[in-house]
Amino acid sequence: MRMRFEAGAEKEFEAACGLLVDRLVRWAGEQGLSVDGFMAEAALDYRHRATADGRLGLWEPRHVEELLLCWLPETIIELPGEERGDALGTLRTLLRYLHAARLADPRGPALEDSLAAVDAVAELYPGAMADRTRWGLAKFWAMTAAEQGVDVLDGAALQRFAERAQRGEVAYDQQALDMVMERRVTGRALSSVARAEPQLPVALPTDDELRRRAAASTIVGQLRGLAEWAGRDGRAVTAAGRLRMADARELVDVLGTGDKAEGVRSSADLPRLGLLVEWAKRARLVRVVKGRLCAVARARPVLADPLQLWLRAFEACFELRQALIGARSGWHMESMLFDAYEDVLEDVLNTLYSLPYPMPWPRLRDSVHLAYRARFQLDGGSDIQHRMWFENADQDLRMVLDTLVDLGAIERERGMADPVFEVDLSAEPALPEGMPPELAELLGAAGVAPDPAAQERDRRLREELSAGPVELIRLTELGTRAVRQRLLAVGRDAPLVGELAHAPATGLLGVLADDYDPDAARVELAGWIAARGERDAALRQLVEAVRSMPFRVRAQAMLAVLLTALPDGEGERLLRGLRGDAALAPLVLTALAHHELLSPEDMTDAEHLLLLAENLLQLVELAGGGDGAEEVLRAQGSEVRDAVAAALDSAHPDRAGLEELEQLAARALRTPAARLGRARKRRRTAGKSGRKRHR
Repeated sequence: MRMRFEAGAEKEFEAACGLLVDRLVRWAGEQGLSVDGFMAEAALDYRHRATADGRLGLWEPRHVEELLLCWLPETIIELPGEERGDALGTLRTLLRYLHAARLADPRGPALEDSLAAVDAVAELYPGAMADRTRWGLAKFWAMTAAEQGVDVLDGAALQRFAERAQRGEVAYDQQALDMVMERRVTGRALSSVARAEPQLPVALPTDDELRRRAAASTIVGQLRGLAEWAGRDGRAVTAAGRLRMADARELVDVLGTGDKAEGVRSSADLPRLGLLVEWAKRARLVRVVKGRLCAVARARPVLADPLQLWLRAFEACFELRQALIGARSGWHMESMLFDAYEDVLEDVLNTLYSLPYPMPWPRLRDSVHLAYRARFQLDGGSDIQHRMWFENADQDLRMVLDTLVDLGAIERERGMADPVFEVDLSAEPALPEGMPPELAELLGAAGVAPDPAAQERDRRLREELSAGPVELIRLTELGTRAVRQRLLAVGRDAPLVGELAHAPATGLLGVLADDYDPDAARVELAGWIAARGERDAALRQLVEAVRSMPFRVRAQAMLAVLLTALPDGEGERLLRGLRGDAALAPLVLTALAHHELLSPEDMTDAEHLLLLAENLLQLVELAGGGDGAEEVLRAQGSEVRDAVAAALDSAHPDRAGLEELEQLAARALRTPAARLGRARKRRRTAGKSGRKRHR
């Protein structure tokens, strides 16, 4: 039972969603709480399909607000005369259940805060649902049809309505439709949100150490010096907003910009100083007021904290397009990077983030070229022109990277690229014999055959990467800190090693199982144990967390973390010591067998039955329970009858799960439960005369 699924893993998500909703409804009934299974499924759909991170167990206030005021109004159709689903009550119950079942992400808010977020927007929800401008396109037409008496559940009737609408014979709210289409075209509709690539966990020094490094940044010192030089009273500027030349010469010396001021008649011709002044303006450190360049009073706390000043300067980089790569005169034209500056800069930084190896410049350059190809029409012009366009854009990108190096956000060196950067490059072009190159290229563009142009680019890139040392680029730890802050601000997951040190044991193991690679999991687990002081007590908490997890597939994944992330074989010793634990034995046996630490010959007959029962119970969960599980069991054929009977005969502790398995198997095989019981009895009888298996 994962709490996050990749965007393409729709079958896996739907199975998990179905299982989660079934358990939620059952739990809500036991607790006497309000729940609407359809609305609960819609909420989980929102977190999976319409958010960048897709974490089902993390509900920040912004997620609550977006679900109730955007996603449900956009997607949920409430037909006239039908009883409306209880979205508010269902969401409250879902939030309570996630915490009760230990599925809530420990990095999220407390339950009370999430419930308060529901209360904060509850009064706005009915109005949002009725607001036609918030509807999705499909909902708009379905609701319009229903309001005009069309049975939208009748496919033929709905088709006739669509045909009349196309002929202009249907009345509808044109203004609302225009706004629906605008949201759709501009990508503001939640249905157009794309899942972001998951990021690996990163390790960072303390803020005090980062503050020390920020203080050593030349740019930070220059920006602070510029604000101090301007002061509260300010310095006079020209009508065009530029520094007077005498002040500019003084400031070049004060800041040590390196600009050559001799013979220069305008401060606009001092590029480094001009960049710093613009940078300070964009960072809200200085501003022009009534013809004077003044320090911003509210920026004093930022100027006093090197780390906050550095982060402010980093954020301002996204607003420096004109200052960095804009045309200096009418004789020059901006490169492709100018039009795509913010998007490319963000993509480059996100690409570098959490990489275990420095990115070679050729690979980074070509990835940016692909972005240009997707954004701009490059059909016109010759190959020479295209090459010139790319080279100009590359020069501008290098200028931007130089600035980030000066700031201390990235660092560069020369060396051999790690082989990992070549593994996804296509092989040599292999065209079908006799196929004209033009036809091959056409088929490649349609995805029917390899694209020779793309394969040729891959070939050149492989040669460039393997020919010798190349420029290698990586984020500094300051850069990593800043990019992580941006990722979190837009709702992306950016795990930080050490952030789970105070999480509950269940939350820790769940996150490590879902999101962490083995190396990061080992570091995080070690830090969590160390934070508790007494190792044995910490291990007992971790084992108890596995024991208390009601979802067997998730409990299995949590136990696997202990097996693989504890150091020096401690995980294997821990699990072997739990082999006789009545509650955990099925999970322990499964983990040891899966990692080839326990062979079939080493297990007793009773352990074989436990292992069989555990596999079947996890199969039911993975299939989503209910109809999905029935279908999977039915696909196994008649052999599943004996397997289920054997599982029922085991000492597996999850008796409720076994009873559910028995009923599912009976329905799947259309076999009365009594016949499964007789098969179970026959197995008991045969077992008495069978040979015992010893360890």
